[in-house]
Amino acid sequence: KKKMPPKKNVVEEKMQLGRPGNNLKIGVVGLPNVGKSTFFNAITKSAVSAENYPFCTIDPSVSRVAVPDERFDWLVAQYQPSSRVPAFLSVTDIAGLVKGAAEGAGLGNAFLSHISAVDGIFHMIRAFDDPDVVHVEGEVNPDRDLEIIHYELRLKDLAMLNKYIGDNQRNIDRMGTGGSADDKKKKDEFAMVVKVRDWVAAGNDVRKGEWTNKEIAVINSQHLLTAKPVTYLVNLSERDYLRKKNKFLPVIKKWIDEHNPGDKLIPFSGDFETKLVNMDDAERAAYLKEINAASAFPKIILTGYDSLDLMHFFTAGQGTEVRGWTCRKKAKMTDAARNVHNDIADSLIQVDVMKFDELKAAGSEAELKAQGKLYIRGKDALIEDGDIVYFRSGLGSAKK
Repeated sequence: KKKMPPKKNVVEEKMQLGRPGNNLKIGVVGLPNVGKSTFFNAITKSAVSAENYPFCTIDPSVSRVAVPDERFDWLVAQYQPSSRVPAFLSVTDIAGLVKGAAEGAGLGNAFLSHISAVDGIFHMIRAFDDPDVVHVEGEVNPDRDLEIIHYELRLKDLAMLNKYIGDNQRNIDRMGTGGSADDKKKKDEFAMVVKVRDWVAAGNDVRKGEWTNKEIAVINSQHLLTAKPVTYLVNLSERDYLRKKNKFLPVIKKWIDEHNPGDKLIPFSGDFETKLVNMDDAERAAYLKEINAASAFPKIILTGYDSLDLMHFFTAGQGTEVRGWTCRKKAKMTDAARNVHNDIADSLIQVDVMKFDELKAAGSEAELKAQGKLYIRGKDALIEDGDIVYFRSGLGSAKK
């Protein structure tokens, strides 16, 4: 009798929390008057009202911020294109969230729905004293501010999960222990939602739990606020930022390490960044060299981008266009091509791929090809960060 070959041990790929897709947004969240609009104005050079008034940012403003990348700059210098489009991170300025927001305090529920619409959070904390900028809770106390925001987000998740449970409990009870395959699926989903609700009710963020792929699929369908990745931005005075010292920073670091270990903390100064964006490029470069300092924005943008599990690839044509395209890490070629055009993705045949480091070392596309380093990949291959691609599709045209 012929022996069957051993079964392949297939490792199930871990699903990600959050919406699938490439057009992801990050929202700036915090109490009123912590410096969100100042940060947003500076990072986008746009003109959202930044007066000292708790609800001056009522409609969230969205801006696309270029992701800094030296590879993009090199490709532009190499290909001399008439059009250059970097990869972007979409940033949303969300109005200040106050204590009691989950019950509708301030402009509570509207803010929380704005947070629902983003995929990641820049959680801004105030760590500067300024008698001219009132703190909504009286005095500056980062510990308390962190607790308020996290508590409000958890409370909103709890309300959404309890509503789902309340709406479905009777139907689930009616199904009893038997039922069809569809009934079993509904009961399993219901049990998963109850499990997530109990986790949040115990004071935990959803993103900090260990979930199976089936549970993650259910969590993603609920659009929960505490499932979103968080990067903490600490707004310092210009003086503290430049001297790299602040009395609140160790307190904030300790709170994050105790409550959300692994989350990134980035100090910056809204006042300092505002001063920089109002200078021209040469003046800014000279000033930063003179004071031996740097803007925190590149680090903030790249950290936010990375927290959403994003990367980018390039298309490049001599004299025409160099463009950065955003996609999720571990995306297939077809997913990447869909960013460019649905028709190209649907009729994709193969992809010509150049590796950035190899292209840079070769010095030109012609030399790279002479070295045999132009790779042909199938549509189900994974695209990698920094790949320069040429999609060959059944349309008879490709994007390069």
